[in-house]
Amino acid sequence: MSTTNLDKIFGPKSIVVIGASDTEGSVGYILMKNLISSGYKGVVYPVNQKRKSVQGVRAYSSIEQLPEVVDLAIIAIPAKYVAEAVEMCGKQGIKGIVIISAGFKEMGEEGHKLELKIKEIALRHDQRIVGPNCLGFIRPSLKLNASFAKKMALPGKIAFISQSGALCTSILDWAVSRGVGFSNFVSIGSMLDVNFGDLIDYFGSDPNTHSIIMYVESIKEARTFMSAARGFAMNKPIILVKSGVYSEGAKAAASHTGALAGEDAVYEAVFKRAGIVRVKEIMDLFNCSENLAMQPVPKGDRLAIITNAGGPGVMATDALVRYGGRLVELSKETMNALNKILPECWSRNNPVDILGDASAELYGRTMEICLKDKNIDGVLVILTPQAMTDPTGTAKYLVEHSKGFDKPILSSWMGVADVADGRETLKKGRIPSYFTPEHAVKAFMYLYRYGRNIQLLYETPEDIIKGLTPDKDKIRAMLKSIAKEKRFLLNEIESKSILEEYQIPVSNPILAKNQEEAVKIAKKIGYPIVMKIQSPDISHKTDAGGVKLDIRTDEDAKDAFKEIITNAKKYDTKAKIDGISIQQMAPEGYEVIIGSKKDPLFGSVILFGMGGVAVELFQDKKIGLPPLNETLAKRLMEGTKVYELLKGFRGRKPADIDLLKKILVRFSHLIVDFPEIKEVDINPLNIDDKRAIALDARIIIDENVIFKENIPKHEHLVIIPYPTELIRKVNVKGNDVILRPIKPEDEPLHEEMFKGFSEETVRYRFFRLIKELSHAERVRYCHNDYDREIALVAIVEEKGKRRMLGVCRLTGDMDNETAEFAIVLQDEWQSKGLGEEMMDYVIDIAKQKGWKSIYAGVLTSNFKMIKLFKKKGFKFENIPEEGMYNVKKEL
Repeated sequence: MSTTNLDKIFGPKSIVVIGASDTEGSVGYILMKNLISSGYKGVVYPVNQKRKSVQGVRAYSSIEQLPEVVDLAIIAIPAKYVAEAVEMCGKQGIKGIVIISAGFKEMGEEGHKLELKIKEIALRHDQRIVGPNCLGFIRPSLKLNASFAKKMALPGKIAFISQSGALCTSILDWAVSRGVGFSNFVSIGSMLDVNFGDLIDYFGSDPNTHSIIMYVESIKEARTFMSAARGFAMNKPIILVKSGVYSEGAKAAASHTGALAGEDAVYEAVFKRAGIVRVKEIMDLFNCSENLAMQPVPKGDRLAIITNAGGPGVMATDALVRYGGRLVELSKETMNALNKILPECWSRNNPVDILGDASAELYGRTMEICLKDKNIDGVLVILTPQAMTDPTGTAKYLVEHSKGFDKPILSSWMGVADVADGRETLKKGRIPSYFTPEHAVKAFMYLYRYGRNIQLLYETPEDIIKGLTPDKDKIRAMLKSIAKEKRFLLNEIESKSILEEYQIPVSNPILAKNQEEAVKIAKKIGYPIVMKIQSPDISHKTDAGGVKLDIRTDEDAKDAFKEIITNAKKYDTKAKIDGISIQQMAPEGYEVIIGSKKDPLFGSVILFGMGGVAVELFQDKKIGLPPLNETLAKRLMEGTKVYELLKGFRGRKPADIDLLKKILVRFSHLIVDFPEIKEVDINPLNIDDKRAIALDARIIIDENVIFKENIPKHEHLVIIPYPTELIRKVNVKGNDVILRPIKPEDEPLHEEMFKGFSEETVRYRFFRLIKELSHAERVRYCHNDYDREIALVAIVEEKGKRRMLGVCRLTGDMDNETAEFAIVLQDEWQSKGLGEEMMDYVIDIAKQKGWKSIYAGVLTSNFKMIKLFKKKGFKFENIPEEGMYNVKKEL
C-alpha cells in the first residue's frame, strides 16, 4: 500500500461522505455538518440514495455519479454494506478511506471476516484506510473536521492519536476549555490498515507537529511501530498512555522467564527502547508534552526544591523518592551563597525553605544560585500564597531571570484564584506550573526518563563480537535433532552445552542413572554436591521436589537420589526420568536470573533480575530488547533492586559487574542468532567478585520455527543489529577507504563533511541551497533503521583522524518493495571512482534485501551524476518545468 495515499486522507482537496444524512443527531448528519461548517476549503459531496440534497448541498445517489475523482471517502453506513462501498471507491480511483462504521471484529467472527474482505479490496486498489469503528480525524490547519465530534480542535503543535473514540471526545472537550491546540487529532479505531507506526511516520515529516501523544490499547506491526517511533523520537517526543496492564496467562508458563515477562513488562521495554515516554494518566500526556515543549531535558535526576513553606517541600521530597529521583545535596559553594542572601532561619538544606515572607527577588536569586550548582539537574519552585507573598510579581521575576540556563525549571503555585495570574505569567514565560508539588515532581521525572530513553537510541549493538566464535551449525543441528524426537525442552546438560558455545560459564553436571553411579560421581567431583532431577517432562525442578543442595556424604547422596526419584514420580506419574545430574555446590555468591522468551508481537526479549527459588515471589526483574551492548546491558540491570545488592551489601564484596555485562551481551548474541529458540532460563547465575557460573539452565525450542527452511535473518527481532557484515574496505586511487553503514555517533563527522561541501554539491544533493543542517536533520540522517534504510558512509583516516568522504543512501518504502537512492561526496573526491564503488555496493545490498527497484531525482545540470546513472542502466523521465529527471532502475 502506498504511503503517499495518506496525503489523500489527511490533506484532501475533495471529500465524499457515504451515509451523509439530514437526520439531526445521526452520525451522518454530524459528519456532514462538521465538514461544511468548520471552514474547510475543499469540496464535500454527500452520497444519499433517498435525498437530492443533504444540509443544503446537492447529494448523489452513488459514488459513480460524482463529477470528479475525490481524494477521500468517509463511510458511515451499516457494516454489512461497507465492503461494497470500499470496492466501489476503488473502482472510481478513490485512494483514501475513513470508515466510521462499527460492527466488525469487535462483534465476533463474522465481523472479523468482513474486515479481512475489506482489507483484500484495499490492497487490490492501493487504498489506505483509517478505522473502522473510529471517530474520524481533525486537522485544524486545514480547518478540516472529518469526525463526528461535536467540537472543532484548536490549532497547535501536538498530534493526538487514540484507539478510543470515546476518549477522543472527552479529551477534545477538555483541550478546547484549556486552550490546548493540535496539529492533528486522529481516532485510529480498529487499525484494519493504518496503524500507529504509519501515523508516526507520516506526522514525523509534518513541520506543524512538534510532539505526538497517544492513547494505546494494542500495537500492530511491531517492526513498523519501532522503526517509526525510534526515528521520530530522536527529534520530537512521543508520549503515551498504555491501557490494559495485566498479567493473565503467565501462570502456565514453561519457564520462570515466561512467567515473569508478562505483556505489560514487554511493552514497557519496547517503549523505553523506542525513546517513548510512557505516562500513567491521561492528563500526564499533556503535562509532559507541555514540559518538553517549554523546558530542556535534564541530564540527571537530581532535583533542588525551593519553597516558602515546609509542608509542600516535604510533599515534593516524598514524591521525588516515590518516582525514583534524588534529592540533591547542595554543594559547599551553593550553601555559602545561599547563607549570604537568605534569612538566618532558612532550612540550610534541600528543600531550600526560604520562609513565608520571601520576596520575588529572594525567590529569583535563590533559583539562580541553585541552577549554577553542577550537582543540580533541575529546580522546582513552590509558592504558597501568604499575606506577604506576591505570586504574580514572583512569577515575573522568575521568568526574567530564567534565561540562559540549560536546566529545567518547574513551578507549583499552590491555590486557585490568588495565584491564577502568577500561574499564567509562568506559562507564558515557558515555565510549566502545577497545582501541586507532586504533579511537578512527576513531570520532572518524566522529562528525565525521556532523556534517558533518547540516549538508548544512540546505542547500535553490532552483530559480531570479536573473539566470540560459536559453532552455530552444530547448535542448529543439535536443536533439529532434539526436535525430531518430538522433544522441545532441552535438558540441563544440553542447554549448558549451548551456553558454553557463547562463552557463558556453566557448572558441568554429570548424569547418574542409579545410586551407585551418584556416589561414584560425587566422590570424583568432590563434596558438597547438588543433585537435580533430569526429565524432559519436568520443567520446574524445585516445584517437583527434584533438587537437593549441600549434600556432603555418600549416604546422603544415596538418600537424596531415592527421594528425588520418588518426588518426581509423585509430581508427574507419566514423566520420563533420564536420571539425576550431579555437580559441585557453588560457593556463596549473588544469584540472578537471565532469560529470554518470544513475545507474540515483539519477538524475543531478554529478562534480568533477582534469581533463585523465589524468583517469581520477588518479581524483581526488568525486560530489555536484543540486541544488547554493554551500555544497554548495564541499563537493563540498573532497573532492578538486585543491582544495588550486586554493588556490595553489608560487608559482602561487590559482584563483578563488568563480567555480568559481558555475559548479558553474549547471551543477547545467542538470542539474536537463533530464532529457533522460544525460551531460555539461566536460573540461577551465581556471581561474586571473581567469577560467574550458570548453575541451572533450560532451553525451549520453538516448534513453529525449528523445521522451517531459510528462516529470514532477524525475523524474531524488532530491532536489527548494526550490520557488521556490510563493512568493506576498498582502495580508491591508492587510498584505503572503509565503506560501512552509518551510526548515530557519526553525527559530528557528518556535520564536518557538510561544512566542506561547495554550494554546487549542496544544491545537487538537496535540490536547493542550504547553509547548514540542523541538529534534528543530522540526527535523522545518522540514525538508520537498518531493516528499511541503509546509508553507507565512506571513511578515511588522515593523520590519525577519521574523515567522512561521502554518504550513499537507500531508503525503502513502508512495503520494502522500492527504495529511494541518494549520494553525496566531498568535492575533491568526486569523479575518482568512489561514487561508482558506493553505488554498486548499495545496489547489491538492495538486491539482497529483495527490493524490486530503486529510484532517484537528479537535476538536469548535474552531468556527472547523469552520466553515472546512464552507465548503471537507469531509465530517465524528464520533468522539464522542474529542471530535473526522475530515474529508475529495476533490480
